[in-house]
Parts: sequence; C-alpha cells; structure tokens
Amino acid sequence: MNKTFRQDLVVRPRRIRTDDWTRRMVAENRLSVDDFIWPVFLQENNGTSDVPSMPGVKRYGPDCLVDAIAEAVELGIPAIALFPYNNPETKTEDCREAYNPDNLICQATRSIRKHYQEIALIGDVALDPYNSLGHDGIVKDGVILNDESVEILCRQALVQAEAGCDYVGPSDMMDGRIGAIRDTLDEAGYTYTKIMAYSAKYASGFYGPFRDAVGAKGALKGDKKTYQMDPANSEEALRLVENDLQQGADMVMVKPGIAYLDIIQRIKNTFGVPTMAYQVSGEYAMIKAASANGWLDHDAVMMESLMAFKRAGTDAVLTYFALEAARLLK
Repeated sequence: MNKTFRQDLVVRPRRIRTDDWTRRMVAENRLSVDDFIWPVFLQENNGTSDVPSMPGVKRYGPDCLVDAIAEAVELGIPAIALFPYNNPETKTEDCREAYNPDNLICQATRSIRKHYQEIALIGDVALDPYNSLGHDGIVKDGVILNDESVEILCRQALVQAEAGCDYVGPSDMMDGRIGAIRDTLDEAGYTYTKIMAYSAKYASGFYGPFRDAVGAKGALKGDKKTYQMDPANSEEALRLVENDLQQGADMVMVKPGIAYLDIIQRIKNTFGVPTMAYQVSGEYAMIKAASANGWLDHDAVMMESLMAFKRAGTDAVLTYFALEAARLLK
C-alpha cells in the first residue's frame, strides 16, 4: 500500500459505524418515552371524531377519554396537553367559556384525575378556541387588546389549576401574561402549578390543521401577526424568553419545531433552562401525507424528526406522534 495513502487513513471514522452495538454505544443523543408530550383534543359529544387534515388524530368525547389516556399511561408518556374543540354556541367575543370551571379542559382534567395520578396534565391557556373571531385575545374594532386579554387568561389559568392541571401553557403571546398568571396562581395558593410558556411562538403557516382540530380556522378574521412572532426574527426570541423567565416561567416552548431548530438551540445554549418544542400539526400532516403516498418511510422519518429536536437541545417534544413513537421505543 502506498505509504502516503496509508497515513491518510490512520483515522477511520467509519470503524465506529460498522456494527449496531458500537453505533448505540457512541450515540450522542437518545430518544425515550420521557421526551414526549401527547396533545389530546377534547369534544363535548360522546364518541370520537377524526381530524381530516391530521390522519390518525381524533377528538375524544367524555365517554372515551379515560380509555384513550390509558395507553399513554401504560407506555409511560409523562404528560398530555389538553386542547378543546368547542361547539359554536359556546364561542363568544368576550371568550367567557375560557374561564368557565366546567369547560371542556376542566371537565377532562377532573375525569382523568379520578383514574390516573401518574401522568401530568397541561392545560392550554389561549382564547382562540373560545373566541367567535378566532383570535388568541379579545378583539375590539379589529385590534387585539392586550391587557384585557391577559385578565381573562389569568382567570382561565386559575380554573385549570383548580380543576387539577399540573401545568398551564400560555400559548397566546400577549405581553406580560406570564407574570400576571404567576401572581394569580400564587395568590390563590397554586404555587406549585407550573407555567410552560410559549415564549417563541411564530406567526407560522404550519398551524392550519390544528385550527381545523379546534374549530378556529373558519372563524379567524385577519391574521395573528400583531402578536405572534415574525419568522424572520431570532434575536427577538431570546428577548422574549428572558422576559418570560424573569416573570416566572418554569420552562419555555418554541413553536413550530422543525423549521425553528436554530431557535431551540440558541435558547438552550443561552439560558440552559428546560426548553420544549411543539412539532405542530402542519409538520405532522406533511409526514403523514408523504408516507401515505409512498414517498417516505413513515417510521424512519418520524423518529428522525424527533431526534432532530433532541440534537438541537430540546428537553421534551409536544408531538402528535407521541403514541406511535412510544410504541416503537417500547
């Protein structure tokens, strides 16, 4: 063998890729069931209904919700996030159903807690599922009112905590809502109810199927660019995360996920705090559609996409793939 050629190959990186056990031993990141949060859609009617734009995703009525949660508990998924699909008659411009102590999230929380203590419950704190105009805040003359919205968000978070939610997840992007919610919870004695703040939530085109799932898409008047983040911005995300942490957030969320891995990594490297990501409905739907057409290997791409979050520094991923991925890992 030519000596120069031999010297070039003294280091052979392929050696540690040649067999499965070595690849497993030297893997820099690992997925586990502990990394998943499962989003669950609730409906008032008994039974289930499909979300057409999200194959495999269902809305669960009160008669079958507990049975659906059973598999998540058995698989060891640590948390579920609850999102309501409200009937049109409960949606109003003042969003009063959001703080009704018997709304869908509160009912579901109490029902699940009667059967299971070993899974965390996260209540979504936002007004779009309750707003007849489809926005995450109170609207007046076409303007989303910040402080008036925050007041309602505080009442919404409180009824969720009272029902038994372990976390509240403010996903509205109103200014100052984290501090206001923290004060509200503390004053009511819910000091240990955690806040999962959607600190970097972008005005994204990836949310369409979710809006179908909660019945908000058709109602939306205009867009959400006056309160959700500009996809062009990165430095702003760091400022928003710092602000929410100072106001009492226990962990922060980046939404969407795959298109914003750089934001996840910057947040994790800068603050070193628990950093979550939401693999949103559009990301899920794209993988499902491509695999249904035979263009992608579903399981391989699903797991690869989830590993990307871990590689970027995510501590947990809110994903509609949670059950499927957990089954594979088991």
